Amino acid sequence: MIYRQGDDPHVNELDIGKEEIEDSARITEALPSLPATRATSATGVEFYTLEGTHARNHGTTGASNNSPTITNYNIPPPQTPTKKRNIYFVSAFCSLGGLLFGADTGSIGSITSMPQFIEIYPTLKNEAVLGALVATILMSASLSSFASGWLSDKYSRKRTIMLGAYIFGIGAALEAGSTNLPMLIIGRLIVGVGEGFFLSAIGVYLVEISPPDVRGRISCMLQLFVTIGIALGYFICYGTLSIKSTLSWRTPFIFQAAVSVILGTGMPLLPYSPRWLFQNGRVEEAWRVLESFDRHSSSEKEKEELIAKSQERQGQNETVGVIEAFRDPDSRGRTLLAVFMMGMQQLSGIDGVLFYGPILFSQAGLTSRQASFLASGVSGILNIVCTIPAQLYLLDKWGRRSSAIVGGLVMAVCMLAIGSMYAAGADAGQGRYAIIVFIYLFVIAFSTTWAVSFKLFITEIQPMRVRATASSLAHSSNWLCNLAVALTTPLFLSRSSSGPYFMFGACLLLTSVVCMIWMPETLGKSLQEVDEVWETRMKRSKEIIHSLVTFGVGKERHSNVDELELQERGRV
Repeated sequence: MIYRQGDDPHVNELDIGKEEIEDSARITEALPSLPATRATSATGVEFYTLEGTHARNHGTTGASNNSPTITNYNIPPPQTPTKKRNIYFVSAFCSLGGLLFGADTGSIGSITSMPQFIEIYPTLKNEAVLGALVATILMSASLSSFASGWLSDKYSRKRTIMLGAYIFGIGAALEAGSTNLPMLIIGRLIVGVGEGFFLSAIGVYLVEISPPDVRGRISCMLQLFVTIGIALGYFICYGTLSIKSTLSWRTPFIFQAAVSVILGTGMPLLPYSPRWLFQNGRVEEAWRVLESFDRHSSSEKEKEELIAKSQERQGQNETVGVIEAFRDPDSRGRTLLAVFMMGMQQLSGIDGVLFYGPILFSQAGLTSRQASFLASGVSGILNIVCTIPAQLYLLDKWGRRSSAIVGGLVMAVCMLAIGSMYAAGADAGQGRYAIIVFIYLFVIAFSTTWAVSFKLFITEIQPMRVRATASSLAHSSNWLCNLAVALTTPLFLSRSSSGPYFMFGACLLLTSVVCMIWMPETLGKSLQEVDEVWETRMKRSKEIIHSLVTFGVGKERHSNVDELELQERGRV
């Protein structure tokens, strides 16, 4: 038997237990006689405050040193849900939105190259008109993405996804049945509205249902389905190319409409985001959602974090709008970084490669239409094959910051190499195969780094009350830059085969430098611990910028002043 220091070994252990029980009973009897105050926190958690006792529990302090209080949160006890949910199935199902986006991205370039399509729409032979048609979807998506944050906060993440899926389906049906150019354009505009609604909402939803240890794996499910959709888009078009009727180009749109109906119909069966429930006072339901994912250890930690956050936010608005996201000092820097990173993700040139793959490979020397389509399909397969290990292993081992910096530098080398070969006239003969290899290397680098790390980072770095708004702003930036790439790439390529690659290479280098200075590492951090990581990184970035601006003079001068102060103190 082990005794504590000062214990009498002759004292009966049962007597000690009886005394403790009697003391506890007396305390329990005395508590109801104390004045109690019943209240509800900003998040809807009931709590009781008892005056005249020592304050404890959940970091709550008393009203004063003379009259401390006890605050006891009425947290619902763990309940055994009627059924367990598989978090991977839930994340995979809502990520069908990514498959829709990928299917459109992967098919539109091939569709507009089909003879059966050009026969119906001969005006699309003009590069400017073609760029406008491809980019139409991006115009409406960039606008609807602004509203996605408000809808996600007001009506929930899953309802926003469901709404976007149904809108997408209507647009895809119009595209499939189009008989003239205005009808086709209207269909693409409606599809863009749906994409703008569900894409940013899916990103927020996945981050909020996933625990820190597998957040990278769960959140990247969206990007995995995007890559699957891109490959499907390529190969559906490749398979229908031999159909002589208009069904050859209508089939990809029919496929997209069918998947959107499946997504919209199934979303009501998925749970709400636990953090959205918590923000809206539905605390008991939030706990049940966390426990239903079989995440008991993670759930307990998240409960403590969410309670701490609720105490900080009492008396504050739960969510903020677009203007407040830039005004609030706590969210301004994170929002700006997210907007920059998502915009630069498109200015890397990835969608120029995906939208106009057949054109790029034809320009590189693959003259056969089937060969250029097949080469585009191979890039789609590489996209999938590289995303899977990045999702399952690399992202949660490398980290977000390393992935962004290394990936940016590798892609910059690929783009600058292609541009240099075109500028030097080395694209003829065997040189064209080197260009194709560099295009594939670029796709591999993007799929394993920026594709999976950026969308996860820009969501998890945000404070909870601004997460949906900041995510929608970042995705709007992504759409707008995507619009610029889609509009200008055909014109740019027709006038300069090397220019676009040099421009994309410069953007990649710039982004890598920005990530080196301002991007913190969030690997393995809870959504609440990210706040501390961000503050530490901001202090470090200020030191780096100051050192760069002053060429280190300021730092030396500061150290000299410190030495003089120490010497002066020593003399005193």
